[in-house]
Amino acid sequence: MYVIGIDIGTSSCKSIIVDSNGKVIASATKEYPIYTPKPGWAEQEPIDWWNATVETIQKIISDSYINPKSIKGIGLSGQMHGLIGLNKNYEVIRPALLWNDQRAYRQCIEIYDSVGGKEELLKYTNNSMLPGYTAAKILWLKEEEPDNFRNSVIFLNPKDYIRFRLTNEFATEVSDASGTGLLDVKNRRWNKKLLDILKIPCNLLPKCFESQNITGYITDIAASKIGLPKSIPVVGGGGDAVIQTIGSGLINEGVLGITIGTAGIVAACLNNYSFNSTGKLQIFCNNMPDKWHIMGVTLAAGSSIQWFKNTLCKYESKQAKKTGHNVYETINKEIEKESEPGSKNMIFLPYLMGERCPYSDPNAKGVFIGATLRHTHSDFARSIMEGVSFSLKQVYQLMQTTNINLSPKEIIASGGGASSNIWKRILADVFQLPIKTVSGSRYGGAYGAALIAGTGLGIWGSIKESTNFLKVENEILPDRKNYTKYDNLFNIYQSLYNKLKNSFEDLSEI
Repeated sequence: MYVIGIDIGTSSCKSIIVDSNGKVIASATKEYPIYTPKPGWAEQEPIDWWNATVETIQKIISDSYINPKSIKGIGLSGQMHGLIGLNKNYEVIRPALLWNDQRAYRQCIEIYDSVGGKEELLKYTNNSMLPGYTAAKILWLKEEEPDNFRNSVIFLNPKDYIRFRLTNEFATEVSDASGTGLLDVKNRRWNKKLLDILKIPCNLLPKCFESQNITGYITDIAASKIGLPKSIPVVGGGGDAVIQTIGSGLINEGVLGITIGTAGIVAACLNNYSFNSTGKLQIFCNNMPDKWHIMGVTLAAGSSIQWFKNTLCKYESKQAKKTGHNVYETINKEIEKESEPGSKNMIFLPYLMGERCPYSDPNAKGVFIGATLRHTHSDFARSIMEGVSFSLKQVYQLMQTTNINLSPKEIIASGGGASSNIWKRILADVFQLPIKTVSGSRYGGAYGAALIAGTGLGIWGSIKESTNFLKVENEILPDRKNYTKYDNLFNIYQSLYNKLKNSFEDLSEI
């Protein structure tokens, strides 16, 4: 028996086929563009997600040589917080607003004012309101594009748009719904009182399920287009920031997960509900119905090194294309050969898209500080990896003050950044904890989605059983001799945001 996992990421769609032993037997990825019509805006065309889904599923079926009739179901993962509105003909009304879009900052303030302040909002949802959250985007649409708001009959998150294209059903599940800013996370349901206060009709939101529930079945039209038998069940799935921790084996307290994808995520499983007293972190529903999920998210982790590659590595990119090498491997080798821990005392602040945690500030800007004539190309590359690692450590320290039971002995790394040994070595030295990667984690949310689907369909009896297949593939131990260097630089790093905050605001107002 086989299941398909689909992840609608920010930069690409990844689809995989997983067998009943948890082995990935086929994988395919299709990239699509991001549009930034204004500074701080981030949009995509949902049709690009759908076309990428169709193409990748067709490819994995072809590559796997299995009988499509042996595929028992589909699980979905996707970038969280997005906003897709459909009209009465179920057509997309405008490009989707993404999780890292910062335009709805003013609407966040309006939401706080509507409920009586941040502390009051925490009582409704257990989370602060951020510009990237769906709720703020809905109000932005209502105020700035009223015709589009009036013409919308349903609002969906990215993965749930794919669910609709597959099944003709409007549904979501609790982990992704947690990131809309409209869910009662403690009781795992839409907060109708908050919806009434914000004047958002409840019928504009899809029905909310637990992650392992079946939410619909593939239609004849979708099945014919993709190459699958009709009526295959589609399971709830999960928001990528949550469900990829399942694919990394973070199913109990005591293990820390770090994901370096487009964003940077520090996450852990909570066995019990916990009140989010500071509101600086996110506490969401876990994909397991009796557990919760705590995390902090930085906006530009892998995208920082991607920016470096696109902007300052044009020669390396051309050479890599000629030789068939991966340009990121070239960058990694350059760092290992030519740079040293600490980047000769240069520090990078990874605020290229503003920031979310520990500072919710859309005006924050990326900064290199400490640059001198002796710094090289490789030092800039290393300082980016170190700066992102410092930002993740800040999030981790915040989590320690929020949840006293968080005392991890190791870190499970995932995402594209986890394929870089030099980056994992930096993480190990900055955190002074072993960094491990496990089988399946390289596939991100798609693997978690497959495990959730298989569990929901009875292929595995529980999430724990499905994660028993995970094996440690790589482990990097911290180097104690780098502790003092990184600790000193981290202390300086922590002081820089507050010193530069006013300058960030001034730059945004010019």
